Amino acid sequence: MKRWLAIAILTLFTWLGPVSMAAQAQELAKATFAGGCFWCMEKPFDILDGVVSTTSGYTGGQKLNPTYKEVSSGKTGHAESVQVEYDPSKVNYETLLETFWHNVDPLDAGGQFCDRGDQYRTNIFYHSDQQKTLAEQSKAQLEGSGQFATPVVTEIVAAETFYPAEDYHQNYYQTNANRYRFYRYSCGRDQRLTKLWGE
Repeated sequence: MKRWLAIAILTLFTWLGPVSMAAQAQELAKATFAGGCFWCMEKPFDILDGVVSTTSGYTGGQKLNPTYKEVSSGKTGHAESVQVEYDPSKVNYETLLETFWHNVDPLDAGGQFCDRGDQYRTNIFYHSDQQKTLAEQSKAQLEGSGQFATPVVTEIVAAETFYPAEDYHQNYYQTNANRYRFYRYSCGRDQRLTKLWGE
């Protein structure tokens, strides 16, 4: 009897294991943002409680499986982007939007900071009607705040195929910390963000 019960319990756990994992995976959501150099867009999201992962990559263009060299040329239509996987029960999309805005220059239509070209544009790529509505509301609030004298040029567009960037781009702020800090400073990113948003 005890042996039968043990087998039944083991079978139940074996059967429930994948279901539980699948249910957990279904609870996660994705958000995709373009904010200039993707090296600089991972950390602000990674430090948020509820963010499971960030991936640097390319989206919004025409070419299949683009490389960094191709995207950097500005000829593929892609933007350097970061895709955020998060747990909506721990962090909401509004918080992700606020994090995005405070890490970009939403007034610059020609790129971001020292990086020029359409591949460094700012975009919010929505994955659902709800994300679209929330993104449009947050942009409208920003425009109506009177904080800026010029228009917010960041576009809100439907998410397209996201291509992860090459491995050496992932978590660059961790794997190449000194080069990352030097790049941020020399590109004027932090200086401009402080001017726009304050300390």
